[in-house]
Amino acid sequence: MRLRSTALASAVAVLIPAIGLAAPALAQPTTADTQTAIAVYAPITVAEVEAAQRAWGDALVAISREYERGGHSAAQALAEQVLDSAYAYNMGPVLFKPTLTTAPNTFRTSRAGALAYFVGGDPNYPDTGFALRGWRNVEIENAGIVITGNSATSMGNVHFTDANGARTTVDKTWGYVRDGEGRLRIVLHHSSLPFSAN
Repeated sequence: MRLRSTALASAVAVLIPAIGLAAPALAQPTTADTQTAIAVYAPITVAEVEAAQRAWGDALVAISREYERGGHSAAQALAEQVLDSAYAYNMGPVLFKPTLTTAPNTFRTSRAGALAYFVGGDPNYPDTGFALRGWRNVEIENAGIVITGNSATSMGNVHFTDANGARTTVDKTWGYVRDGEGRLRIVLHHSSLPFSAN
């Protein structure tokens, strides 16, 4: 199945609203010391995973466009909102291995490491900003989606098209869980370039 996403008219409109699709009802806390509601268990659906993937692609395009309109600080502000909406860094470490990284910064389990990969500007990471490359379209082609109750894993290709029409394809695996409000959060993001024998 192919999913296609195009740039949105407004960067704000893309802040991962689709991740909350079909969120379950919330149970009220039963103890006085509990401060937050707890999500009622609800199996993740394929439709939710596909919606989260589309939202991720739309967000990447929006960050690229925001960079072109408002510069680095505007792109960084939007990227921070996207990270806080889509990824589970507020729940603990995220297993994030982006495409174009090298040791000792290959794996990014912190929010700061993920932000640096998307928009650069952090002296602790030698990144120029993957989301700042003028992306215009993201197409996701799943090889498969595995649902295991309240978690899901997808694997397949993601095709990125830039402003000049050049296309880049990566192999990508995402893992999702529900957060305390019933929304999908990315806990695993592994990306690599397809193997070439030449």
